[in-house]
Amino acid sequence: MTDEPGGGAFDKHRNLLFSVAYRVLGVAADAEDVVQDTWLKWSAADRSQVADPKSYLVRITTNLAMDRLRSAQTRRETYIGPWLPEPILTSTDAADDVATADTVSMGLLVVLETLTPLERAVFVLKEAFGFTYAEIAQAVERSEETVRQAAHRARGHVRARRPRFPTDRTRQRAVTERFLAAAAGGDINTLMQLLAPDVTLWTDGGGKVRQAIRPITGAQRVATWFAAVAVQPYQGIEPVNMAIEVVELNGQVGLVFGDGGRIVATVTFDLNDDGVITGIHDVANPDKLRAVTARTVHHL
Repeated sequence: MTDEPGGGAFDKHRNLLFSVAYRVLGVAADAEDVVQDTWLKWSAADRSQVADPKSYLVRITTNLAMDRLRSAQTRRETYIGPWLPEPILTSTDAADDVATADTVSMGLLVVLETLTPLERAVFVLKEAFGFTYAEIAQAVERSEETVRQAAHRARGHVRARRPRFPTDRTRQRAVTERFLAAAAGGDINTLMQLLAPDVTLWTDGGGKVRQAIRPITGAQRVATWFAAVAVQPYQGIEPVNMAIEVVELNGQVGLVFGDGGRIVATVTFDLNDDGVITGIHDVANPDKLRAVTARTVHHL
């Protein structure tokens, strides 16, 4: 792509465009498609008339992402079991900035699924990237007043469903490693200590692999589910052969499960301000593990 005319400006902002599209869509493959389509539109445009390439490219990407999200939301209504975003490996740059990391966390992306495409795009551009209302209005091709109203609705919706507990990486890693050790050892008592009484586990197998069809709630039930990791084979992998890595997923410390040759699941945690686990997102649908399997690291 870089050899084409205008490639310099596009490449300069490519990372931003993916970051916008992924937050709007929650699917890395779809975000990459949107970025590719943005390139095609950019290549065909009369760039002599473009005063601000960044704004122009963000506008194309945002509108393409909203269009794609509208059709995706219809498909997701018939999805088997909980629909979770596609996890991605991220750089420590994002995690060092708590606000940036939170805007790409699995927990927030799940909440964003309940917004309209316009509300989601406005929320992403405002909260994750700090665009002004005037800039967002131009990007989404709406009036500034419409954008302000959408932002207000989106913020209220998110605030009601996701209390923000900025958790430092040291605590995240400590809790994650304790959880992993307890699960691997079948230690239900320690798991219970790490879990909030009303903890919820969402598992996404997409009907393709064995996972819970409905969210699992309550510390006892969730602890029992994960204690089974120590004794039951999963997708043909015996517990003794299950390789588990602590990595950075979506700006947070998370876990990747596999056997060295393939990835079979990722797990991320929501913690409250006491470092107790309130939510767990377990993605096992193989279609959603391609980005992690490819070891592509995104700087968001």
